[in-house]
Amino acid sequence: MCTICETPIRPNQPYRRHAADAYTHNTCRRPPTTVPYIATWSGEKAAPDPVVVYRMPAGDTFRRGKPGITCMPVGIRYSGEALSDRDEHGVLWLPDVDNPGTGRLLYGNVHPGRQRRAMTELLCQVCGGPADRDSRGVLWLVEDGRGDWSGWPKDLMTTHPPICLKCVRAAREQCPHLWKGSALVRVGRSVVCGVWGRRYTAGRLGPLVVESTVVPFESPLIHWTVASQLVRALYACTVVSVDEELAALT
Repeated sequence: MCTICETPIRPNQPYRRHAADAYTHNTCRRPPTTVPYIATWSGEKAAPDPVVVYRMPAGDTFRRGKPGITCMPVGIRYSGEALSDRDEHGVLWLPDVDNPGTGRLLYGNVHPGRQRRAMTELLCQVCGGPADRDSRGVLWLVEDGRGDWSGWPKDLMTTHPPICLKCVRAAREQCPHLWKGSALVRVGRSVVCGVWGRRYTAGRLGPLVVESTVVPFESPLIHWTVASQLVRALYACTVVSVDEELAALT
């Protein structure tokens, strides 16, 4: 079964395998011609990355090598940090330059500022316009995880902003990460619950990167994280038919 057109792949039809049970017709895949709103351009890369240092308790400074003085860092900050480096939750964000169209389009590289805006305002991740919404909820196009747990996608946490109906077809045909399988979901309620970013820990010579992961706002690890994407938790979800949803456009 083709994961794009959702019809059987016949013996005489050329196809490609993307995962154990994920196949697409060669004729269904399209080269990328659409410019996703949340994608980064090479001219928007902030360089060099700011220096990450320890954040100390208010009024304290780190005095290396002073016997009898114990002062533990409470998180991380940028050297020369500005107020704009943190959001309303106090989370430290990866800096970015908002100048789309400059340089080369970096497919697969998410722009922190535009992803954050799309997730906050529920904008389409492809065109940047309002995401589709009806009585069942806002429309999301996500990787198909129906085998991950019973009741999926209930309680799914995602970094992918929602989508509008007009962009669904292009996204399914042109996004390689969706060729392994995707699901169209109406979401009755969603909550911004955390961030995806680089998590740090304390090292002898300064903060060390541990991993890139999802960190909830209520976690104490949020103070040790440089965020690059917002995360939403999805509730009251209904998986819907692609054909039936797209029929509304005609």
